[in-house]
This record gives sequence, structure tokens and C-alpha cells, in this order.
Amino acid sequence: MAPALSQPAVSIENVSLNYYTPQRETLALSNVSFKIEEGEFVAIVGSSGCGKSTLLSLVSGLIRPSQGCISVGGKAVTAPSPRVGYMFQKDTLLEWRTVLENALIGAELLDLDMKKARVRAQDLLTRYGLGEFLHAYPGQLSGGMRQRAALARTLCPNPDLLLLDEPFSALDYQIRLALSEEIAAILSHEGKTVILVTHDIGEAISMASRVVVMSRRPGRIKSEHRIAFPSYGETRPTPLEARKCPEFASYFQAIWDELDMHQVQ
Repeated sequence: MAPALSQPAVSIENVSLNYYTPQRETLALSNVSFKIEEGEFVAIVGSSGCGKSTLLSLVSGLIRPSQGCISVGGKAVTAPSPRVGYMFQKDTLLEWRTVLENALIGAELLDLDMKKARVRAQDLLTRYGLGEFLHAYPGQLSGGMRQRAALARTLCPNPDLLLLDEPFSALDYQIRLALSEEIAAILSHEGKTVILVTHDIGEAISMASRVVVMSRRPGRIKSEHRIAFPSYGETRPTPLEARKCPEFASYFQAIWDELDMHQVQ
């Protein structure tokens, strides 16, 4: 008897989404299909309003598709699940709670064992350079530190799938580069399946193993690029090292040519 084929971590099949207002109906996504394997890091890029963040909301179960189906780990997505962690564009830390208390919010909402969750949260925060700030408040942290605290909060419940919705967009360029380096190392250590939505082509290429390009609204899959840096050797370069590889410029130009952000509307 042949062994059963393993399920993809995420399966998106023929997904469309319509928005309805009293004035009109808007087709936001049209017939989107692709799969993500366990442990894969996929970045989604596209022009503003193409439905990138909407797609993450569908995968997370926050909204339901008008057509098609989405599954995570072989199970249909019908509602938010503790198996999926969602890190938003803004860190959304609660200013009246300490860094450690913020990191425990997900565990509290999911009614997890709080003793174990506290140990994991402290470990995550310490590994992410926030060990001295466990009892500080968000207002005492820099922008990069706040994002690391938000990542620890997302990872504390130990989800299988991590959704990142432009998590570096509010930061200065230099901080973005440094933080992308840090978070890539963190996610590699955690071994999670990751979907990153970003408008930054360089960020997508340097962090992800595959880049999915979306069209303007209604969002469709325009192309997919497997990212590899053979000039670097057998190991994967860090995001900063990847930007120095000759393949980086080729990927950037190919994806830029496929996007219509630079075209006059």
C-alpha cells in the first residue's frame, strides 16, 4: 500500500471574495489558488489595494470567501484557529500592560496553561533581546523592540502557521533592514510556516523562499518565483547577505516588471 501523501500546510483553492456596500458590489479577489508546504516561507507582493491583506484575513478565518475553500493542515478554515498566529502591521500592544503581560494575551484568550505560557513568553522575550524589559511598558520601547514584543506575543501560543501583514512598514529603513535580519533568524529557529505580505520587493526576495505576485484588483495570482541563491553556496543567506548576491537584482527586476505599481493608472 502506497504511503499517504502529506497535506500542504495551506491550501487555497479557487477563492474569490466580493465586498458589498449599499452602492455597489466590489470583486476584491478572483479565483486565487496556490499551496504552501509545511515550513515554507512565502511572501506575497502586489500593488496597494490588490487584496494581499484580505487574503491573510481569509487564511486566518477572520472573514469567509464568497467562493472557493481554504484549508490549514488539511482542515477547512471556518473560523479563527489557535493553529494560526497573525502579526498585524501595527504592533497593537496594550499600553497599560507590561511587555510580559502583552506577550501572554494570546495564551489568555485561548485558555492555555498559563504557567507554561509564562515560561515560554519569558524565554521568547529573552531570546529576542527583551529580557531586561519584561516588566517595562510599551511606551518605554523603541519601534523595533515593540515589533519583537509583538512577534513574541504571536508565537507564545505556538501556532503552526504565522501570518505577517507588513510588520516592518512603520519603521525607518535602517531599522527595517536590521529587524528583517533578526526576525528571519527567529522564524528559521522556530521552524514555522510563514506567509509574509509586503509591498517591499527587496524584503520579499531576501526573506522568502517563494514570492507570489498579485495583480491589481480584483487580485489574482500573476506569477510565482522560487527564490534561491546558488552563488552563495548550499546554505540560505541572511536577508542582508541575500541583497548582495547577484541573483537578487535579477529577481528584483523580474518581479518589478510584473507589478503594475509603476504604471500610470
